[in-house]
Amino acid sequence: MNREIRAQQVRVIDEAGQMLGVMTPMEGMRMAEERNLDLIEIVPNATPPTCKIMDYGKWKYENKKKQAAARKKQVIVQTKEIQLRPRTDQHDIDVKLRHARRFLLDGDKVKVNLRFSGREMAHQEVGFNNLKRVTESLQDVGMTEVAPKMEGRQLFCIIAPDPMKVKEYLKAHPKPINVSSREEAEAHADADADAGDDDSDE
Repeated sequence: MNREIRAQQVRVIDEAGQMLGVMTPMEGMRMAEERNLDLIEIVPNATPPTCKIMDYGKWKYENKKKQAAARKKQVIVQTKEIQLRPRTDQHDIDVKLRHARRFLLDGDKVKVNLRFSGREMAHQEVGFNNLKRVTESLQDVGMTEVAPKMEGRQLFCIIAPDPMKVKEYLKAHPKPINVSSREEAEAHADADADAGDDDSDE
């Protein structure tokens, strides 16, 4: 900004967006001062660099607002972990799958860990088969980002949500009414019905 601009020549744009041409930074600063504004380098990598005449305080404030808006739009994706063992029974796997599906529908990734202990290392195919079943079961809402692979005594895979599949799944499976909310609604309905009976008796 102003005297901090080191280029020999700059391309200057005025506050209305009109191109004023190529000049020295001192000439650009003089024009900015005549308007009680600043000369700000906005494209430093151009040849020559592009500068704009504007209010630095206002520019800084608007930039801060843009950055805050961009941060708000950013979706923070977390990685949730599911733990399995080679001998995990089908019922427990189904429970873990429900949790994993919920995480994926919420937009989070799922890392499925399967740890071998002792002699289980001799039967790694059992673990690979379990993870294969898990990844196949979640293909309706996710996609395999990291295929099952060994890391020490642990086998793992990572499943990421697939936005299109999640959208289709939610369209086909709308979230059910919360049980407590439903019971509360029914209780209110019963109360209203009782009140109506009392009125008719009068």
